[in-house]
Parts: sequence; structure tokens; C-alpha cells
Amino acid sequence: MKITIQEDPSLPETEVLIRCRQADRRIQKLLASLQIWDKKVAGARAGQTYLLEPEKILYLDTVDKKTFLYTAQEVYETPLRLYELEERLAPAGFFRASKSAIVNFNAIRSLRPDLGGRLRLTLRNGEAVYVSRQYAAGLKKRLGL
Repeated sequence: MKITIQEDPSLPETEVLIRCRQADRRIQKLLASLQIWDKKVAGARAGQTYLLEPEKILYLDTVDKKTFLYTAQEVYETPLRLYELEERLAPAGFFRASKSAIVNFNAIRSLRPDLGGRLRLTLRNGEAVYVSRQYAAGLKKRLGL
């Protein structure tokens, strides 16, 4: 794949042009990844609503029917359900880790096996998140393990 970047200060906004023989699965995945950069997720903290960029979110989970977004330093609550966020954030590399959690694949620093077939993920901020046995196989496959 050949990548070319042309800077032009006179352009009003960034334009991405993809030239290919055929828009195959790889190209569709690339397109989905580019589109997610424009999408933000709303999260509330201390009475204010913030727009979060997906790459800043480390993981999401549900506790007592409330959904929370975790960044390196903050926790935000969102009105969206976990399945809605899973759909929206999948192109940005998020995956289901358990029935109540979604993890940003790009935020994983390391992983190790845990009891009962689970995986223990250490995220880039040092926090540990567990992948249940049900979802561990999918992550291992994605990693080629």
C-alpha cells in the first residue's frame, strides 16, 4: 500500500482520497476507521456533558444499569446502552470483553491468562480489566494466539 500526504494550508478541511483497484474488505475497514475519527461519544461528569474522542476511551462498563466510559484519568456516565456503544465503536478497535464491558484494543499494554480461562488485560494507564472466558477466544484469535 502506498501512502501519500499532501499539505495545503488553503484547504478549508481535511480530505482523504482512497484510490484502489477494488473496494475490498481491507478498504472498507480502512474507511470505517477513518470515519470513526469524526465521531465522538457524549459522557457526563460533575453535571457537565463532554464530547470524548474514541481513542481517549480505555474501556466501558455497565454497573447497576448505568453505563460508564473510562479514560486515563476520568470516569464519565453515558445514557447510551452498551450494545449501542459496541456498534458505534467497533470500527475504532473496541471489542466485547464480557457481558458488561467493552475494551479499546489499542489501549491494551499487556495481557496474561487468569483463572477459569479468563484473560487479565493491563491497559496503558495501568488499570486491569478482565476478559471473560466466553470472549477470550475471540481476542486470542484476533491476536493470532
